Amino acid sequence: MGFNCGIVGLPNVGKSTLFNALTATAAAEAANYPFCTIEPNVGRVGVPDERMAKLAKIAGSAQLLPTQLEFVDIAGLVKGASKGEGLGNKFLSHIREVDAIVHVLRCFEDGDIVHVEGSVDPLRDAEIIEIELMLADLESVEKRLPNMEKKAKGADKEAKTQYEIMKKVYEVLAAGKPARLAKIDADEEKDFRLLQFITAKPIMYVCNVSEDEAATGNEFSTKIEAKAKLEGAACVVISAKIEEEISSLGSDEEKKEFLETIGLAEAGLVRIIKSGYNLLGLLTFFTVGPKECHAWTVKKGSSAPQAAGAIHTDFEKGFIRAETISCEDYIKYNGEQGCKEAGKMRLEGKEYITQDGDVYHFRFNV
Repeated sequence: MGFNCGIVGLPNVGKSTLFNALTATAAAEAANYPFCTIEPNVGRVGVPDERMAKLAKIAGSAQLLPTQLEFVDIAGLVKGASKGEGLGNKFLSHIREVDAIVHVLRCFEDGDIVHVEGSVDPLRDAEIIEIELMLADLESVEKRLPNMEKKAKGADKEAKTQYEIMKKVYEVLAAGKPARLAKIDADEEKDFRLLQFITAKPIMYVCNVSEDEAATGNEFSTKIEAKAKLEGAACVVISAKIEEEISSLGSDEEKKEFLETIGLAEAGLVRIIKSGYNLLGLLTFFTVGPKECHAWTVKKGSSAPQAAGAIHTDFEKGFIRAETISCEDYIKYNGEQGCKEAGKMRLEGKEYITQDGDVYHFRFNV
């Protein structure tokens, strides 16, 4: 399981530059005019995890296979997108298909790069996009409500649940608030997700600042950070230009040296992934052996059999138990044998909840 983020924002805020940097490709053309990205470009990157190299060294793994992270570069939305302006309807449909939204906001001044609204104001820009997404959701729920109400009057239990959810969402959207603020009961969560409201998706704000403000941020990014805090959203400050430069460097040593010279501890990609993991409630577990050290991703709260299913459905169906070692113990006691001798290997059953960094060896019977 990977995680899928749609990169959105107004035209000319740095979305495609960021996408190119994140995926280290030139697949998305970054140009100084709106709609330079007509179809959503999809790029996959390996999720960096410093634990993998340590695990692989101990096990003598021939190959490192990080878990995958997917980014979808969606063309710039404009005011009126919910009514079809600027190819809006097409792009809104692409946003519905992603797990989370990475909202890139321009937080830098540059006379050479045209701003579609004529000035730099990330709070205003965020509101423009939010309104368009809320209007798209409102239109969607208004279309679906009458039909769902008819079904709910019959014996369709699922329709009744969905109708009640839609009413809650409609009230919130009509009040000018995103669907994620609707009060959804625990037993309604699954149906709520299935209804695919754009504004129900978790959101991360990415403040794109100038190169000399990448380490410190600026007045614009401070305002967005405050907004994100109020909403319980994630926020990352990066310079897309710097990320592009980093992606062009050959070795990890070069990248580390470059980051140190500009006062950054890690690249923006790493910070975006960490925020994204937290945003979507994901965690990583490992399978380690002489052939490969493999990282896998599951949702927090996943059982051991569900983790096994992330590798292969047969593993989940025939799950017996999981030999389990924490990553910290695996490194501290120098591998599987050392952990066995120290009593740090556990046999976990079907009820065990996977913890971040678990090193698993699944026993199953098909």
